[in-house]
Amino acid sequence: METLRSNRRVLVVALVLGLALAVAGCAPDPEEAEAGQLTVTVSIVPQKYFVERVGGDHVAVNVMVLPGNNPATYEPKPEQLQALGESEAYFSIGVPFENAWLARITEANTDMLIVDTIADVERLPMTEPHHDGGDAQGEEADHAAHQGPPDPHVWLSPELVKVQSRAIYEALVELDPQREDEYRANLDAFIADIDALEADIQAALAELETNAFIVFHPAWGYFARDFGLEQIPVEVGGQEPSARELANLIEFAKAEQIQIVFAQPEFSTEDAETIAREIGGDVVLVSPLAADWMANMRQVAETFADALGD
Repeated sequence: METLRSNRRVLVVALVLGLALAVAGCAPDPEEAEAGQLTVTVSIVPQKYFVERVGGDHVAVNVMVLPGNNPATYEPKPEQLQALGESEAYFSIGVPFENAWLARITEANTDMLIVDTIADVERLPMTEPHHDGGDAQGEEADHAAHQGPPDPHVWLSPELVKVQSRAIYEALVELDPQREDEYRANLDAFIADIDALEADIQAALAELETNAFIVFHPAWGYFARDFGLEQIPVEVGGQEPSARELANLIEFAKAEQIQIVFAQPEFSTEDAETIAREIGGDVVLVSPLAADWMANMRQVAETFADALGD
């Protein structure tokens, strides 16, 4: 089993470097695709990893949301829309920018196969910010009345990545049926690796002092559900917390002896830093959009084990 403990500062450097190195590999020129390769397009960087694990050397993958950008607000560049004319498939994943752009993406190439990789995924509502005290019955009713939009971060659940990968496999077989056996073997190998990843994460998180963690943007709801953690977000839906909500979070963190506030490189860390100062803690960057999904999931598990353990 790969070691699931490491220095947090090393993790931050590795993630930022990984994002930088990913830029060159996220938007290949369709004209440079090797003979016989399928040229396909995905929304976010982790999907490139999924498609390449299933498709192997037989796919050339373009990414719409380039590293360092926010999938909620990204606007594709004109050259990206033009390049869609060379794509044989587009793999959607439900990130917010698709709401505004998927119709135009489809219009850019009406012959392109549009694959909804989360058609069989049951999504969670976005986690609400932490609230203090009050009447439990009233809070439950208020929570039910204010369910957030579906959480788009479905690629951060290993179980849901298995579902997405099967959808990728089925699309590649539809486009390239003569390689069905190879794609099937690749899919089986990827799922076996995900099974091993899940076992390693479960082992790393088996003995924690607390299962609650504070995060600026609530990207880790599916991960938390899968591995028995509780995500406490600072903001939801792009709304920054009020002064009262910040005070509640600080009080909660002190009561639970939480000293780490997680943030990600794609968002401002100002509010996270404010909370960290008040609790005498640190801000740790973890990116949900790293290019090497498998390695990133292990690194995130390392960080959670370090932050929430003894």
